[in-house]
Amino acid sequence: MAPGGEQDMLSTEIVNKGVIESSGPNAGSLTFSVRVRRRLPDFVQSVNLKYVKLGYHYLINHGIYIATVPVLLVLVFGAEVGSLSSSREEIWSKFWNSTSAAHARYDLATVLAFFGVLAFTLSVYFMSRPRSVYLVDFACFRPDDDLKVSKEQFLEAARKSGKFDEANLQFQKRILQASGIGDETYIPKAIMAGENCSTMKEGRAEASMVMFGALDELFEKTKIRPKDVGVLVVNCSIFNPTPSLSAMIINHYKMRGNILSFNLGGMGCSAGIIALDLARDMLQANPNNYAVVVSTEMVGYNWYKGKERSMLIPNCFFRMGGSALLLSNRRRDSRRAKYRLEHIVRTHKGADDRCFRCVYQEEDEQRFKGIRVSKDLMEVGGDALKTNITTLGPLVLPFSEQLQFFATLVWRHLFGGGGGGSNSSTTATANKPYIPDYKLAFEHFCVHAASKAVLDELQKNLELSDKNIEASRMTLYRFGNTSSSSIWYELAYLESKESVKKGDRVWQLAFGSGFKCNSAVWRSIRTIRKPSTNNPWL
Repeated sequence: MAPGGEQDMLSTEIVNKGVIESSGPNAGSLTFSVRVRRRLPDFVQSVNLKYVKLGYHYLINHGIYIATVPVLLVLVFGAEVGSLSSSREEIWSKFWNSTSAAHARYDLATVLAFFGVLAFTLSVYFMSRPRSVYLVDFACFRPDDDLKVSKEQFLEAARKSGKFDEANLQFQKRILQASGIGDETYIPKAIMAGENCSTMKEGRAEASMVMFGALDELFEKTKIRPKDVGVLVVNCSIFNPTPSLSAMIINHYKMRGNILSFNLGGMGCSAGIIALDLARDMLQANPNNYAVVVSTEMVGYNWYKGKERSMLIPNCFFRMGGSALLLSNRRRDSRRAKYRLEHIVRTHKGADDRCFRCVYQEEDEQRFKGIRVSKDLMEVGGDALKTNITTLGPLVLPFSEQLQFFATLVWRHLFGGGGGGSNSSTTATANKPYIPDYKLAFEHFCVHAASKAVLDELQKNLELSDKNIEASRMTLYRFGNTSSSSIWYELAYLESKESVKKGDRVWQLAFGSGFKCNSAVWRSIRTIRKPSTNNPWL
C-alpha cells in the first residue's frame, strides 16, 4: 500500500469490465482491470501565502499612481484653502482687492504654482499609465476535410507503418479511448501515408498551410493590410527552421522592412500567452500600432516512431491547428475591437529539476526523436497551477472575496501556527485559509485542452460546472490537443454559441513544458454575435 499522503494523490478506475479470459487458469470467466493514475494535488486547499502576497504586490504596483494623485491634490488644495479665511468674500478680496500689490502677486504666484503642480501630476499619470491593448479579432485554422482522421484510421495507419509492435498498438488504443478526442481531428497526410514526415520540407509545408490559412482569414476579417502591422510574434515549440517562421510570414505577405518580429521556440503549450505578453510589451513601447500573434505547432515534424510508451503519448493527443490574433493600442480601435486585455500572470517552475524534465524532448535508445512525458506531469502541473491562480486572485476577485481572504490571511499571521496534542487537527482546520471562489471573477473559462484526465481534475479542484468547462471539452473532442492555440479554439466556440456578452470576463489558462502555467484575462467590449463565416465551429 502507498503511504497516506501518496495514496491521496492516486485515483482508481475500473476498465475492461466483462471481458472473458481466453487462456490461463481463469479461462472462460469474466474479468476486469483496475487503472491507477496520479491526480492533480488539491491545490485550492494548500495555498502558499507568498504567492498571495505576490498578487497583492502586483495590484499595489499598478494602483500606486492612481492613489497618489488624489492624495496629493487634497494635501495641496487643503494647504492653500487653509491659508485663507473661511469667508468667501475674504477669499475673493485676497485674490482681487488686496491693498498690497506685493501681497496680491504672492497669492497669484501661489495659485499658479498650485495649478502647475496639478498639471504636472496629471501629465505624469497619463503618460506613465499602461496603454490599453485591444483584441480587434482572431482567427483559428480549420484544415480541409481530407485531413480528418478517426481513432480507428489512426490506429490502422500506425499498424500499417510497421514501426509498432502489438503491445504498443494496444497501448495507443487505450490512450485514445480515454483521451476525450473524437473522430474528426486533423493529421498531416505524410503521417497517414507512412512517409518520413520529420523533414524540413514537410515541416515547412505544414507550417505554411496552418499559419497562412489562419492569417488569410484574420486579414479578411479585420480588413487590415499586412503592411500595416508593426509587431509580429510567432510561437512554435518544436519546429524552428532557418529562416524563422516569422521570416516566412514576412516574406509571404511582403510586410514592411521596419517590422519588429520575434520567433519563440521550445516554450510548450503555454507559449501562446507568452507571445501575447511579448506583443503587449511591444505595443506599450510603440504607440499607435498593430501587433499580430501567431500560435501553432507542427505535428508531423516531431512524430515519434519508436517504442517508448512515455514518448508515444504525444502522438495520440497532438493534432493540427493554429491561431492568429490582431492586437491594437489605438484608441479608435476600441470601437470595433472585441476584447480589452486586463491581466497576464506568468508562472515558471523551471528551477526545479523534476518540473524541468517532466516534458522533455530527446532521443530514445534507438535514436528516434520524441517528447517524453513524465509520470509526475499531473503533480507538477497542479503545483504550477496553484501558484498561478493564487497570484492571479488579488487582481481579479471581487472586493468581498478579497476582504474575507485578506482577513483570514492576517488572522493566520497573527494567531496561526497549529499546536500539538489532541487538538492539533482542530487547530489545523481552524487555521485553514479561506479559498476564494474563482467563478465569481469570470463568466467564461478557456482552459488548455490537454487531455480528458487533466480537464476532469481541473474541474474537480476548481469546482467548475460542466458549462464552465464545456468549451475545453468540446475543443479537445473536435480538434484534439492543438497545443498553444487550443485556448483560441475554445474562445471561438463560446462566440459561436453567442455566450459572450458585453462586460463579460474571460480567463484563458494554459500550461506546458518548462514547467510553465500562464493566465490571460480579457474583458468583452461588446456583445459578440454569432459569426456567419470564418469560425472553425460553423
